[in-house]
Amino acid sequence: MLTQLDQLVDLESTAILVVDMQNDYCSPEGSVAQRGHSVAMIDAMLPRLQRFLDGARRAGAKIVFVQCIHEPSTDSAAWLFRHGGKPQAHCRRGTWGVEFYGVSPVEGEPVVVKHRYSAFVGTRLESVLHTLNIKTLVMTGVGTNVCVESTARDGFMRDYNIVFLSDCTATSTQEAHDATLANMRQFFGIVATSDDVLAAWGQSAAIGFEPRIWMR
Repeated sequence: MLTQLDQLVDLESTAILVVDMQNDYCSPEGSVAQRGHSVAMIDAMLPRLQRFLDGARRAGAKIVFVQCIHEPSTDSAAWLFRHGGKPQAHCRRGTWGVEFYGVSPVEGEPVVVKHRYSAFVGTRLESVLHTLNIKTLVMTGVGTNVCVESTARDGFMRDYNIVFLSDCTATSTQEAHDATLANMRQFFGIVATSDDVLAAWGQSAAIGFEPRIWMR
């Protein structure tokens, strides 16, 4: 008998969004860590995300990478006001910081470039999702409480089902991570683990784990 999660993550109508897995956000040498924010949770999460994407590709899942790039043409006054009116060093076009960290798209997996927290704002994401006939978004990446949450919220407002992976998202503090999971669970979708989704796709035997109970 199909569970609610099984139905939501039907392979034909589901896309995994991999948000902002980039050097400046994730690497200990990146600009975020250099400003004093911890990347320890991201470091711990990365092997789980790598394993999830490996299993998802074996299952034939659709994967879309989201890449944040900042440049003078998108540095509006309102955007820069958060930082005293000055552009920040992270994820500037053409720098090492914008490159993918730990995971990267393979041939045929689209990359959507964004300039704001949400991957829906001013991007081609919705066109890509419509072309792929997507109804459900499986959310992964960083940061849990900023860009992943912003994208998930916007996706829900656009009538996509949201499956938010608790073990394949990360941010600088456990408190912020947990607060987002509570919001997602109560208002925006289902909170699950990567094991749960892979089990729904019949991948548990292939990668050697026991499926767990998923959370609402």
